[in-house]
Amino acid sequence: MSLSPSRRTALTALPWAALAGTTLAACGPNATGGDGDGSALRFSWWGNPERAATTQEVIDLFLAAHPEVTVSAEPGDISGYFDKLATAVAAGDEPDVMAMGGAYPAEYAARSVLLDLGTVEDSLDLSVMDENARTNGQVDGTQIAVTTGINAPGMIVNPAVLAGAGVEMPDPETWTWDDFAEVATAVSEAGEDGVRGSGSVFTHDSIDLWARQHGQILYTEDGGIGVDVDTVRAFFEYSKRLVDSGASPGAEELVELTDVGPEQTLMGQGRAAFMLTWSSSLTALSEAAGTDLEIVKIPGESVDPGAWLQSSQFYTVSARTSAPEAAAALVNFLITDPDAGRLILTDRGVPAVESVRQAILPELSQTARREVEYISALGEMELKPTWIGPAGSTAVAEITPRHQNTVLFGSATAQEAAEAWHAEAVAAIAG
Repeated sequence: MSLSPSRRTALTALPWAALAGTTLAACGPNATGGDGDGSALRFSWWGNPERAATTQEVIDLFLAAHPEVTVSAEPGDISGYFDKLATAVAAGDEPDVMAMGGAYPAEYAARSVLLDLGTVEDSLDLSVMDENARTNGQVDGTQIAVTTGINAPGMIVNPAVLAGAGVEMPDPETWTWDDFAEVATAVSEAGEDGVRGSGSVFTHDSIDLWARQHGQILYTEDGGIGVDVDTVRAFFEYSKRLVDSGASPGAEELVELTDVGPEQTLMGQGRAAFMLTWSSSLTALSEAAGTDLEIVKIPGESVDPGAWLQSSQFYTVSARTSAPEAAAALVNFLITDPDAGRLILTDRGVPAVESVRQAILPELSQTARREVEYISALGEMELKPTWIGPAGSTAVAEITPRHQNTVLFGSATAQEAAEAWHAEAVAAIAG
């Protein structure tokens, strides 16, 4: 099983030029409104033309409620967005409000580029957010980012494949990893040629899930490696068990299935009963498979939950902005206003505020509603805190599959691979 690379979704290009209809542009994070009383903000994000148009509608709603503020929109193409942002930061000319992803907030926070959002609590109310989603924007206990929306690991299920194999689905509220291995193997043995119980095997993001279910965590709050060699060894051993039993594809096929689009996965082809992936993949996989798929809790969650609410993206505020309260008010509007939510829907992830989730439900397809309901159910659970990945975490994501493949292909034992993984991961985080 694997968590698919939803955090690396490619987006259609869009020029950085401000959109027509956008209000007065500021020249930098220290600019002020032209009348001397208001605040001029710059707001940057990446995405396709549809996202840009929707975001402009949300900005217009915000401006109607805050006539003293002006906002200049700066949408960009993901391929050049962070290079352009780095150049702007180096020149002291970054936007007031910036969308970010991955480990970028932690890296910029370490350089004192981002505002401590605890200083603008009067304008930004994060108490209404799911706790796990709120802490996802912290670095060393300081709130330097706010999630645009959330995503979570989940088990995608194709009931039609289970029925075709004559295999009964275990109770997802109580099933274990042993249950999963058994039922996935049974599907592979009973199904048609090319049909597998599990469409994939454990990969990098799943280490964090496995670690959390075993009382550990991939990254600690202070940015260290929080999982030990024994836990990583067990993780590799279970992956090997799925391959050897036939529950999942063999090692060579797994390599071919790495980082493919939804329609190329076994789940997307209707040839898998289960797939551990991100909840945001549910709609795309259902469309590819041509059937209504379901999403349920991951095995082992009833004992010690390992799932978490993962930020799809983040909103951050420049520490150099001359209008911190206005910038915070804009972020607050983006994440808490029901009307804004009904425009954005799940484009930037499922809203992290329950009232906004409820507001958008009538606007969603049946499959999208399942995703939102799954996120809401997780939001009610006591999940372990999640923080922004430390600098070096991108390198760790590349280390994992390399060592896992040595186990799956039989060129290293799980113990050897775990020891090598741990040493390299610690070094990568240390820089």
